This record gives sequence, structure tokens and C-alpha cells, in this order.
Amino acid sequence: MKFIGTIKEGDTIRDIYFCKGKRSAETRNGKPYDNLILQDKTGTIDAKIWDPNSAGIADYEEKDYIDIFGEVVSFNNNLQLNIKQLRKAHESEYDPAEYMPTTEKSTEEMYTQLVGYINQVENKYFRGLLDYYFVNDQDFIKTFCNHSAAKMVHHGFAGGLLEHTLSVTKFCEYLADNYPLLHRDLLLTAAIFHDIGKTKELSAFPENDYTDAGQLLGHIVIGVEMVDAGMRAIPGFPEVLGLELKHCIVAHHGELEYGSPKKPALPEAVALNYADAADAKMQTLTEIFKDKTDTKWLGYNRLFESNLRQATDA
Repeated sequence: MKFIGTIKEGDTIRDIYFCKGKRSAETRNGKPYDNLILQDKTGTIDAKIWDPNSAGIADYEEKDYIDIFGEVVSFNNNLQLNIKQLRKAHESEYDPAEYMPTTEKSTEEMYTQLVGYINQVENKYFRGLLDYYFVNDQDFIKTFCNHSAAKMVHHGFAGGLLEHTLSVTKFCEYLADNYPLLHRDLLLTAAIFHDIGKTKELSAFPENDYTDAGQLLGHIVIGVEMVDAGMRAIPGFPEVLGLELKHCIVAHHGELEYGSPKKPALPEAVALNYADAADAKMQTLTEIFKDKTDTKWLGYNRLFESNLRQATDA
């Protein structure tokens, strides 16, 4: 199989990929074409079918596994696959595991580290809430450890949610150790719970797409609902602790325009916002520069609002 991560400009491709996205559009001259996002376990690539009504293009839908023939070109410094022929693949022709991008780290080791942070939490109510989900609920643990943290931008792979959560928790540990102002138990608990709602916002792989709950509510609201349900299962959970934890979750995107219902009002919420943003951006850069060994400028990036390149090796 020709994995997307190994594709280069000029390659001719005949292989099977998962059609993660499909959108019909028209050129400026009114000619119809299809925009596709193709996926395998190494990543995704944009694809175009410039003549969707040609005899070589069979019927297909989004979420199908498709056998394609096409050529790889470069457009705006990004690879693009121009598809000439396409048919829907039969189930016997592909292994779904080859189309599920997965963390390069051990989920078992990451989960063990996360439990280690849970064991550091001394407040019995926060600890009970963490245990409720991350120690006692085996179905939740399996879902959480194999879930992605995003559809496209960062950690958009199986195990990505666990990897991101652990990284944010490590950032928060550093902040708590260096700034005595911060309530350590609250900050660590908030870090571990901050993206819990993504287990219901996004569907499992290979789809990894927004659910109805994700579209209508989003992971922040879903996460608060899940935390509230856990709190109700713990007798005597103090209202003020619950409000402070929920505030950290609802404010962790930092700004209203970034999806947070509230801006950070607690130092712990500020710290969580910075930790979350730092890990998300650094992982995004990691994925942008993956397998790139030169120092060529990559062109304007909308997320960073800058032209990007790597530093020169010393």
C-alpha cells in the first residue's frame, strides 16, 4: 500500500483510501468538481475529481473506502491528488486498521502516567471524581484512551485525546510547582477533565467526525455535563469546588470567539488555558513539519498567521 505519509509530488497513485470527506463544488466557469479528503493511518491528503461525470468515476459516498487512480501535484505548497479513476472498494480488499491514524506513543504507558497524576490529587472529592471516570469506568477508559482530540487540527488520531490530556497535565504540573498561587489539586483535576467531552463530540475512527451532540453542544458543554453527572454520584461534593472545576473547563479556550462560554476568572483557569493552547500549537507544528528535513518556507499558515519554516540545524 502507498501510504499518504510517503506520497511525493509527481507520484502516480493506484490504491485504496478512506474517503473522510466529500464536497461538490463548481469552478468559476460553472463546471462541477468534487473535493475529497482521503485518509489512511499516516494522515490525510486533499484530492480533486475535476470531471466527476466521466466514465472512470463510479458512484461513491463520504465514508466509503475507494480504489483510486490519480497523480500527485503541488498546489499552494501543499500536496494534492488529482483523481482520474475511482470505484468503491469491496470489504475484502482492505483492512480498516490501515486507515486509522494512531499515536506513536504507547497508550498503556500514557494511561499509567495519567493515573500517576490522579494519585497525586489529595482532595477527596476531586480524587473521587477522577476515580469515577478514569479508574472505575472501564468502558469510558477504553473510549478515552483510543479517541482523538480533534477532527483535523491537532492530535487528530487514535490515542490523541490521551496524549493531549497527558501533555496538558504535565504543563499544569510545571505551573503548579512554580507558582504557589495555583491550587494544585484543582489545576491537575481540571487538566485531566478539560477535554473529556470530546469522547462524545467526535465519533470513533475511521469516521472521527462530529456527532449530533458535538454539532449541537460541543465538547465544552458536554464535558461540563459529564463532570456534573460524576459529581452527583459523589455524596457531599462541595458546590464551590464543583463551580470552580466547571469554570476551568468552560474557560479553557480562553476567549469567547474561540468557543469558551466564559473567559478565565480563576488563576487555575488562566493556567489551564495557556497549557492547552501551548500543547495544541506545538503538536500542530509537529504535524506540519513531520518528515520535512529542509528549511524551505512553507507559505502562509492561517492558524499561525505567518509564513513558517524550521530553524537551521547548528
